[in-house]
Order: sequence, then structure tokens, then C-alpha cells
Amino acid sequence: MTRTSNGAPPGPPPADRDGSQGFLAEVKDAVSVRAAVLVFGVLALQLAFITSYIGAFHKPEPHRIPLAVAAPSARTAEQTADRLSALPGDPLDPRTAADEASARRQIENRDVDGALIVVPGGAPDRLLVASASGASLADALVETVGRAEEAEGRSLEVVDVVPDAPGDARGLSSFYLVVGWCVGGYLCAAILAISAGARPANIHRALIRLGALLLYSIVTGLLGAVIAGPVLDALPGSVPALWGLGSLLVFTVGAITLALQGLAGIVGIGLAILLVVVLGNPSAGGAYPYPLLPPFWREIGPALPPGAGTFAARSIAYFRGNGAGGPMLVLAGWSVAGALITAVCALRRDAPSPADAPESGPPSAAGRTDG
Repeated sequence: MTRTSNGAPPGPPPADRDGSQGFLAEVKDAVSVRAAVLVFGVLALQLAFITSYIGAFHKPEPHRIPLAVAAPSARTAEQTADRLSALPGDPLDPRTAADEASARRQIENRDVDGALIVVPGGAPDRLLVASASGASLADALVETVGRAEEAEGRSLEVVDVVPDAPGDARGLSSFYLVVGWCVGGYLCAAILAISAGARPANIHRALIRLGALLLYSIVTGLLGAVIAGPVLDALPGSVPALWGLGSLLVFTVGAITLALQGLAGIVGIGLAILLVVVLGNPSAGGAYPYPLLPPFWREIGPALPPGAGTFAARSIAYFRGNGAGGPMLVLAGWSVAGALITAVCALRRDAPSPADAPESGPPSAAGRTDG
């Protein structure tokens, strides 16, 4: 038996006899500090997800829904618009139209979400809605205008001038298509990071990643448009136009993810999910279009990729592309910014600094960066 210098047999350290120190050491070995920090990051992301979705959807209320008002005389139209604009809570944003044809054109151009046509002689007034813009928005218009008409002792006839397709229940197919494209964009960028390092080692590898993302975007944009259109018959409209939108949207979300990875490493994937999923999806105007969302989500929605994509997809599917120009510019701006940031981050990593110059001897493998 091996003995210590004082003749006593060896034994476990006093602190380890009850096993507590051994267990703590196992915990530290099993869960690194980096892993613990990432777990807390996941917790924060999860709570943000819950807060964002419930906050956006728990109490939809109409706020300044654009509404055209047409009447036999300009004076009657102005009086009706003034009466509707004075409703408590500002649920409507009425503006006069020259006649019913002009009001219809405003709906088809996506300048307004509905139109009230005042009919003389005691006949019911007509409310023109476009359920293709979102069934919940059309329902809110019917309810709000209907109450106002009832208070004036008038009746209302509802006419859906731009109905959604039979296979597009409540006009949600555009939103789900956009969500699928967004998921593909950030997952593709995340896979590139996991397989070869979150930060590309040099500008050449950054450009290769952007090129791979572009090819993926073109393919998945086409497949998504074909599935939503000819295969499932959920969305009408131009398949080539939806293909172009899908390709731009997937590349945009992927480029944002690559840029955030270039800035923050693997944490950039979480930041992309925060931007696109946690903030972008509930504010996209899918289940509840912008006028029904609370102020925070109503303001950020049009500026984020899911919101811009959803609005553009509905415009292409039902409104001959009217109103899609602004959202497409939003997506283009995000994609250019994401690609530029990705390239700049790679250039900064690729640029040698005096402190990095080797003194002598062969290069060490310890400083090599995956790309």
C-alpha cells in the first residue's frame, strides 16, 4: 500500500469526502460558462417571443383604417367622412372620393382598405371591402362602419370587391408563404455558419457564401411560388412575380443573418431570429393587418422583411402588383445592407495588422480561422 510521508494511507481530499466538490466540478465540466451564457440568451429569446406574439395578438383593435367615402354630392361625402373620423378611438381614417368608381380604384391600388358608398333615397349604403387584404381587416371594417350606420338609422350592404381565392382561407396563404421563405433564409445562413465557422475567414469565402445563398434563394423562391400557386391553388397572381419576391426575400433574410454572424459570431443566429421571427412575424400583418395591431408592432411591421414580404405577396396575388413597390425597396435595402456588412466584416478579418505579423518560424495552426 502506498503511504504518505507521515505514514498515513492516501485518501480523498477533505473537501471531496461528501461529494459536493466533485459534483460541482462535474457541473462546471458539463456546462461551460459559454454554454451557460447561451442558455440565458435562449431564455431571453423565448420570453421575447412570448411577449411579442401575445402583445401583438391579444387585443386587436382598429386604428385609422383608410376608408374612402363617396356620395351623390361632395358636401354629403365630406359630412359623412367628418362623422366617421369623429368616432371614439379613431378606428377609421376616412377621405372623400369623387364617386364609386374612384373609390374602387383606390381599393385596387391599395390606397385604402375599404369604401363607403352613400346611397340616397333610403336605400342601404354600400360598404366595399377587400377580404384579400386580410379577412380580419374586412371584418373590422364591417363591424365599425355598421355600428356607425346603425347609430344614424341607416342600413348597410357589404360588397367584397377583391375577395380572397377559394383556396386561401382568410387570406393567410401569403403570410405563411412569406414565413416559409424567411425560415429558409436564416436556416441556410445558419447552416453555412455551423458547417464552416460563423465568421468567414476572408472576403473570398464571404462572397462564396453570398453566392451560395443567392442560388438557394432563386431555387426556393421558385419552388415556394409554384407550391402556393399551381400546386395547391392557394394564391392567384403571377408566378414569375412571386418567384422574384421569394428570391429577394430569402436572400434578404439570409444576408441579414450572415451580417449578424459576421458582427457577433454564432450569437448572430439568435439575433436574426429575434429580428425576423420574434419581432418580424407578429408585426407582418398576417393574421391581423397593420391597422389592427398595437402601436409598436404597427410601426415596425412595414420596415421588417416579413411585413414587407407579406404586403408585397398580397399585392402580387390580388392587386396586380399595386402597392408592392415600397415593400420591394425595403427588402432590397435590407439585402444590400446585409451583403455589404458581411463583406466588410470579412475584409476586416482578412486585413493583416502589425501585431499579427509572425516573428519567425512556421505559422501556427492555433490561429487558423474556419471559413
